[in-house]
Amino acid sequence: MSLEDVVGEPPSASRAEVGLTRSMHGFGALLITLSCLSPSIGVFLVGSDIIHQAGTSALICFFAAALLGIAMAAVYSELSSAFPGAGGEYTIFGRALGRRWGLVALGLNLVGFSLAQSISGLGVATYLHPFAPNLPIVPVAAVLVLAVTLIGVLNIRINAWITGCFLAAEVSALSLLSFMGLIHPARSFTAAALHPLVLSAHGVLQAPSVITVGVAMAGGVYAFNGYGAVLFLGEEMHEAPKRIAGVVFLALGVAMLTELLPMLGVLMGAPDLKLLLASDAPILAFIAARCPPWLAAMMSIGVALAIFNAMIAVALVAGRQLYATGRDRMWPDRVSRFLAQIHPRFGSPWTATLVMGAAGLMGCFISQKVLVLILGNGNVALYTGLCLATMAGRRTGATRHSGYRMPFYPLAPVAALLALAAVVWFDLHDADGAKGLAATLGAVCLSLAYFSFVLKRRTEWTYTTPEAAE
Repeated sequence: MSLEDVVGEPPSASRAEVGLTRSMHGFGALLITLSCLSPSIGVFLVGSDIIHQAGTSALICFFAAALLGIAMAAVYSELSSAFPGAGGEYTIFGRALGRRWGLVALGLNLVGFSLAQSISGLGVATYLHPFAPNLPIVPVAAVLVLAVTLIGVLNIRINAWITGCFLAAEVSALSLLSFMGLIHPARSFTAAALHPLVLSAHGVLQAPSVITVGVAMAGGVYAFNGYGAVLFLGEEMHEAPKRIAGVVFLALGVAMLTELLPMLGVLMGAPDLKLLLASDAPILAFIAARCPPWLAAMMSIGVALAIFNAMIAVALVAGRQLYATGRDRMWPDRVSRFLAQIHPRFGSPWTATLVMGAAGLMGCFISQKVLVLILGNGNVALYTGLCLATMAGRRTGATRHSGYRMPFYPLAPVAALLALAAVVWFDLHDADGAKGLAATLGAVCLSLAYFSFVLKRRTEWTYTTPEAAE
């Protein structure tokens, strides 16, 4: 069976639009997936924000998010093994729940990928600040977004090796952070993990409210998000239906190890807890307090490189999802043809990658705290849809050909839905959390409106992603 027999006729018969080619094995996909997940972003950016917001309860937030990740990894594995396409959740939602909900997933991801590039660019600029105090953070972030967008146009195998090299530096920095905190702890594991404290407005250490901890958990969800990014690479992997589940679980396992240990190290090893919680960048404050200036400088460079690496990976998956919508003829004909172009030399969806990079530039002008809340709640919405898609796929038989079937079904999706409902409840009782939910709801409503008024009657819009049966 030829590729054309499986995916159908693309928007144009030109050579540039034939499609993506299978050029990677599981290891290359794992490197890109781990880079997209980026434990450094989880610890140094999201972790810092959660510590600043919820104090030492950050470890509880991370542990709860890791447990949710185990359930969601099973969900992702079953669905991505059934629908291993470049469209990601857009394809999964559309195939399992209907085209309307596929568009909702797309809307959430278009916002999420764009803002992820923005928060990463701002993070790199922040960690470069010790070397250049007068460095303008927002313009530097914008330049970085532009740079990774251009790198994302390169061949996928080249990007796998680039991200792999950066990933080695990232793991080294996180290992050193864990070692610095755990080798000379300032407080016990019990004190750091089971007795959370937050700094009040009057500079007094006190127990955080349940609402504060619950809202911070939405950020914790984002800290582990990314283990499912391999599904966007499904059309470029050999034997994708058989290999995707292994990549998902491996990526989550590495993330749990490289995020939970550094967070524990920081909270156990911080010599002055008040100073840590009062800092706008708690992880940087810990590094400055526990290591000599030259080592702190080296770690800052390592973190900046790791975050830059994650930006490359996000550029890869974001461009592939937008490319899939053009190939599916979702947009007006000229726009669809433009987005569905494959670079004749690099084999990458270059036009779609450039468009997503332009969207990422705009997010550089939004507050980092707001970005984290929007991203966290967007992930909550996507995870909810994925759990429902798993149940629908089992009921209708849409996922019966999946290369992976989760054990103890429906334990994983039901447990995840209960946890996600708790996160939403906490967000509704917090002003900032409610803003994040409102932004997510706005993306959902705009997507549904576009479907109802534009796409509902477009018969030429059809999913053309290769099935697992290939």
